[in-house]
Amino acid sequence: MASPFRKRTRRRDAWLTMPSTFWVVVLLSGLLILCCGQLVAGTCEIVTLDRDSSQPRRTIARQTARCACRKGQIAGTTRASPACVDVHIVKTRQWCEMMPCLDDEGCDLLVNRTGWTCAQPGGRVKTTTVS
Repeated sequence: MASPFRKRTRRRDAWLTMPSTFWVVVLLSGLLILCCGQLVAGTCEIVTLDRDSSQPRRTIARQTARCACRKGQIAGTTRASPACVDVHIVKTRQWCEMMPCLDDEGCDLLVNRTGWTCAQPGGRVKTTTVS
C-alpha cells in the first residue's frame, strides 16, 4: 500500500515538458524587448537630425541622440558621432578630451568653453556648441 505522505520528487527535465505555448510566449517576449528600443549599454543612436542651409557658406545642424551609458558616463561626441564619454569631461568642460573631431582634424576649445571647433587641413572649420 502506498503511503499518503509519499515524498514528491522533481524531475530535472520537467522544463522540457512545458507546453509549447509557454515557450512561444517566452521567445516573443525576448524578441519584443530586443527589437523595441532597448540599446546595448555604452551605445548611442541618432534620433533626429535637422540641417539648416539657409545662410550662404554656413550650415547649422542640430541632432538629438539617445544613449544608454554605463555608470560614470554621459552622452557626448567621439569622432563626430554620438557616444558615451566620462562624466568628468563634461563637468570640467574639457571637450577636446572626448576626441570629438575626426582623425585628420584639430580640436580647439572655444574661449568661453561652451563648445569646440574642429579644423580640417583645407581650412574649413566646424564649430560645435553645447546647450
